[in-house]
Amino acid sequence: MSDTSTVFPTAAHWESEGTSRIPFLTYTSDALYKRELERFFYRNHWCYVGLEAEVPNPGDFKRTVVGERSVIMTRDGEGGISVVENVCAHRGMRFCRERHGNRKEFVCPYHQWSYTLQGDLQGVPFRRGVKQDGQVHGGMPADFKTGEHGLTKLKVATRGGVVFASFDQQVESLEDFLGPTILGYFDRLFNGRQLKILGYNRQRIPGNWKLMQENIKDPYHPGLLHTWFVTFGLWRADNKSQLRMDDRHRHAAMISTRGTSGKADQVTQVSSFKESMQLNDPSFLDIVPEPWWGGPTAVMTTIFPSVILQQQVNSVSTRHIQPTGHGSFDFVWTHFGFDDDTDEMTQRRLRQANLFGPAGFVSADDGEVIEFSQQAFESKPFHRTLAELGGREVEDTEHMVTETLIRGMYRYWRDVMERPEA
Repeated sequence: MSDTSTVFPTAAHWESEGTSRIPFLTYTSDALYKRELERFFYRNHWCYVGLEAEVPNPGDFKRTVVGERSVIMTRDGEGGISVVENVCAHRGMRFCRERHGNRKEFVCPYHQWSYTLQGDLQGVPFRRGVKQDGQVHGGMPADFKTGEHGLTKLKVATRGGVVFASFDQQVESLEDFLGPTILGYFDRLFNGRQLKILGYNRQRIPGNWKLMQENIKDPYHPGLLHTWFVTFGLWRADNKSQLRMDDRHRHAAMISTRGTSGKADQVTQVSSFKESMQLNDPSFLDIVPEPWWGGPTAVMTTIFPSVILQQQVNSVSTRHIQPTGHGSFDFVWTHFGFDDDTDEMTQRRLRQANLFGPAGFVSADDGEVIEFSQQAFESKPFHRTLAELGGREVEDTEHMVTETLIRGMYRYWRDVMERPEA
């Protein structure tokens, strides 16, 4: 009898030098995932950690992650922003458990080692031993220096109120990392106005972290999957649009200008268009153009590997990708506005935020399709996806009927992941 059993690969096999056919193994391999953490999250890249508005006062802190490593963003007494690793220099404990708070110092509960908000070690109990019967017992060695045993400090870059950090002290500047094209869209949203935090959503999605980067680099699905977008004209294939990348194709911007809702030949052919769908509360579509838009009604910017910057009409937010293994990630939405917003505009932003988040009228669809995709990948790791809409090339376009941004991301992925170890 011939052996018809499937041979499961241990390395990702690409069918060509291109990136239009992506091996399922890139989503299911623990070995590749660990290499991704090292090469994309811990070296050579800036990762999003938060907004300055989340730590407005001296002593404020926010616990978050870079890759799988727990870090803390702090505001010190002089107003500076620091990011330190949440790992005690003594026995390696994650000492901070609160998501947000205010402290004058950090103290590890295990052995009470204490640190400044910038991560410097300032106190070690019994460092000089204990006196007993006229003698000193124990203590740290005479050559122990507190300056050599602080918390791991990350390099920090802030721009427009957004905070990025890197474990790599030699990382290129944030501006060079983003590149001039993506920097222009970044500065469009974060244009110097003081930010105001409106709220958070959190969810754990059982899928590979790259699938969310792909999802927001994919203009093909919004006009097919999302009934809300199609029916009410927020994002449709017939909208005026542009797709832009940085020179290395790792970051991207999808730019769209809202058309009209209702019938159009390209739209009525898709099942997600619901002509009879009506809103009980029309205020969800109470959209007011803002001067800083400069034309587009939506710009979705993906900054590889860790964050999505969203402007969908009046709703603005960051979406932080936090990997928790090859097959799941936490997804944290930070909804914000601006200090000079009127109360009316703040309420408008909050209402429109209901389109997004774990139970959002739109975004609930994305979490579900990512989960179902990951289930298929796990069952068939020898197969591959197809991303050939619009051809096999990687290039900017003036339309949405293409998967060029996904091909571009995987061109960068292959450049980095297939590079020999230094």
